[in-house]
Amino acid sequence: MDATSTAAPETVAPHQIKSRLAAILRATSGNFLEQFDFFLFGFYASAIARAFFPSENETAALLNTFGVFWLGALMRPVGAIVLGAYIDQIGRRKGLIVTLAIMAAGTVTIAVCPTYASIGVAAPIIVLIGRLLQGFSAGVELGGVSVYLAEISTPGNRGFYTSFQSSSQQVAIFVAAVIGFVLSELMPKDVVDAWGWRIPFFIGCIIIPFLFFLRRTLEETPAFLAMKKHPTASEVFASAAANWRIVLLGMMLATMTTVTFYFVTVYTPTFGKNVLKLSTQDALIVTCLIAITNFIWNPVGGALSDRIGRKPVLLTITCVAFLTAYPALSWLVSAPSFGKMLAVEMLFSFYFGVYSGTMLGALVEIVPPHVRTTCFSLAFALAAGLLGTFTPFASTWLIEHTGNRASPGFWLMAAAASGAIAALVIYRNHGEATLKEPAAA
Repeated sequence: MDATSTAAPETVAPHQIKSRLAAILRATSGNFLEQFDFFLFGFYASAIARAFFPSENETAALLNTFGVFWLGALMRPVGAIVLGAYIDQIGRRKGLIVTLAIMAAGTVTIAVCPTYASIGVAAPIIVLIGRLLQGFSAGVELGGVSVYLAEISTPGNRGFYTSFQSSSQQVAIFVAAVIGFVLSELMPKDVVDAWGWRIPFFIGCIIIPFLFFLRRTLEETPAFLAMKKHPTASEVFASAAANWRIVLLGMMLATMTTVTFYFVTVYTPTFGKNVLKLSTQDALIVTCLIAITNFIWNPVGGALSDRIGRKPVLLTITCVAFLTAYPALSWLVSAPSFGKMLAVEMLFSFYFGVYSGTMLGALVEIVPPHVRTTCFSLAFALAAGLLGTFTPFASTWLIEHTGNRASPGFWLMAAAASGAIAALVIYRNHGEATLKEPAAA
């Protein structure tokens, strides 16, 4: 059992609860911009493909778009190392402000970029630069926020606190899906494809100043302030390299989270429209409902793991997901309908939410404390950059080359197997992990 799960309940005054809720809101605010833009890129992939990657073959154009989406994600490990070292050295608060600034620059770049018809080959290059900036920032955003939440958590509730990193992202997915639904109702499809898809991106640009305001009011964590010596960048890099085994296991642990997340959010609208031939409205309604259930299941998973331990939750979800992913998709594609798509996506949402809410707490506990942000971010960035954000591309490629519309289920099964193996290895000799605080000297 997790040592924190047996701690005595803490009596908390109302003003303390309000202060902690405010801290969670400020810390997770940057996640909104990250996932808002990531979802939009996936949902409007077809329109973006026509605008920046024109091709006579629709699938080829779509693969080019998802390829750029993935290339941006490959910058995540770079951002995890560079920005992670920066945060471990100068502090959680300052680092999270920097990551938001870089993410905002990438979002604005994509929103205002002219089309291929206007400026030729410069258009896809500019879009790629925007994605690279976003990926660089995203590489440490999740890790930085998760570490911050873990370090301000109350005894026995670390899983619950850290789960709000992932849970907060679902708000962005919900808002983006609602905006997309409204646009599809108010504008003809050809208008949305021509220029209407930019409107949600501009909305993301408009809210950037508010997000900066929230981040600037963050306070530094007590755990970081308690460190009398903060590691230099070279020391962070050396320590991260020395702990490559735990980083690798952390990556395997996070793969289940990232692959399932990008399938049920970024890829689902494309899957619903292009593969299942459902309406845009149906795909968006499913995505809205998925965002709501993701928001709910994350803290449920975190709280459950606080009570019974991380290992039982991680193993149960990965084993069930491995056994049901392909059969569920086979049932869906045999006779696609709105109801069946909703049922399958709800099932995957349950897997993602409960697992993710547990995994975040587990990962922050197993990485070395003095390089906590760097190692956490690197592990997650590798999972997201190499596998998670590759999910739309992999799913499209599998369907195209196998002719089997349920073939993305094999990709989901592989992710579940990765998570199960990592959990078994991590907890094989040590039981449940506990969060080690940095040495004061």
